Amino acid sequence: MRKQTLRARLLNSLARDEAIAELHARGSDKSAVELSVARGLGRAMIVGPLALQDAQEVRNAAKESGAFAVLAKLAGRADPSRADILIMGSAGQLTAVAAAIGAEVGERMEGALASFNAPPARVLRCRGRELELGGRTLIMGIVNVTPDSFSGDGLGTDAEAAVAQGRQMVAEGADILDIGGESTRPGSEPVPEEEELRRVLPVIEGLAAEVDVPISIDTYKSSVAAIALEKGAHIVNDISGLHADGQLAQVAAEAQAAVVIMHIQGTPRDMQKDPKYADVIGQISDYLEEGIAAAAQAGLSRDQVVLDPGIGFGKKLEHNLEILRRLREFRNLGCPLLVGTSRKSMIGAIVDLPVEERLEGTAATVALAVAGGADIVRVHDVKEMSRVAKVADAICRVTHELQESEHTWADRPKKE
Repeated sequence: MRKQTLRARLLNSLARDEAIAELHARGSDKSAVELSVARGLGRAMIVGPLALQDAQEVRNAAKESGAFAVLAKLAGRADPSRADILIMGSAGQLTAVAAAIGAEVGERMEGALASFNAPPARVLRCRGRELELGGRTLIMGIVNVTPDSFSGDGLGTDAEAAVAQGRQMVAEGADILDIGGESTRPGSEPVPEEEELRRVLPVIEGLAAEVDVPISIDTYKSSVAAIALEKGAHIVNDISGLHADGQLAQVAAEAQAAVVIMHIQGTPRDMQKDPKYADVIGQISDYLEEGIAAAAQAGLSRDQVVLDPGIGFGKKLEHNLEILRRLREFRNLGCPLLVGTSRKSMIGAIVDLPVEERLEGTAATVALAVAGGADIVRVHDVKEMSRVAKVADAICRVTHELQESEHTWADRPKKE
């Protein structure tokens, strides 16, 4: 069982986004919208697990600040002496509670407020390149150099076909190409490093010479990543979130590459054998925070880190749906978000269709991921999903600049 860590996490607020849109539509100026959001709209933050005495102190501080707090379900699960606490109030009131409590709890609350309110890195730096974030959703095209991809698109060891597919994806709108030489479908077995390299290296070298977009290597092995980066890759996409190989973060840092830190419960071999979560968003967040810490320790900065909640990797349908519904809450971690739902079994479970007939279902999940704050979507059908993301961006990013500006008021006390 993973150690429970103290966390403070802001919950998503649809009312906030709706209010911003209404004010913006009526011609309110930027400062008025900032003031309304920071001082007038409600927020909800979950803090815990706490000893019951500490939780009561937080509740008293919330009352003094004009916020409202209640003890949530037992966070210690089997330990009745510990609980979460849910605090509801304006951003100013939550800031006041954090200041009154101080110590580790207050620091966690302040950190959550700062991360949620401040925009994540506006660029992704990867080996001398900078990908702009925030203006539109970026498209990561999937190039599977495997004989057993779940989606049926694996190209085996046909490097020429894989390079041609990558070129086509770039022509159709891909901003990044993700090259994978080991299937991570449920129940899959690991591939020896030599075989993984034999599959991916010719494709990476070929694409590096022919396309002008960053190339990602989909691997959790530091030895594979090191050689892939040497041959032209720019990003390491690690399904283990820097948990499987202790050297991977260092390899990426030495190459000045970016990393995608993904959540997984278990391994591809066993991840779908009845996965369980007591708090799916909280537990995924804890796991991703561990990956962020490993990246920082290796020397990677925040603008070299992307987070992926790992839809379909050790999750049941209800877990995947909750992740999509509450995607914006991962902004608490202060890094850009990548979401990969393309053709996955969650879509098949909903529409009862095989992999080759999940285009429309994928489109729905991509649109909702964009609405939830995804910076990058990882897809098989680049042309179609580029169009979906473009429309979703046009709808969802209208108030983007105003939403991101909330942090300028977060630490200002409310006047009596």
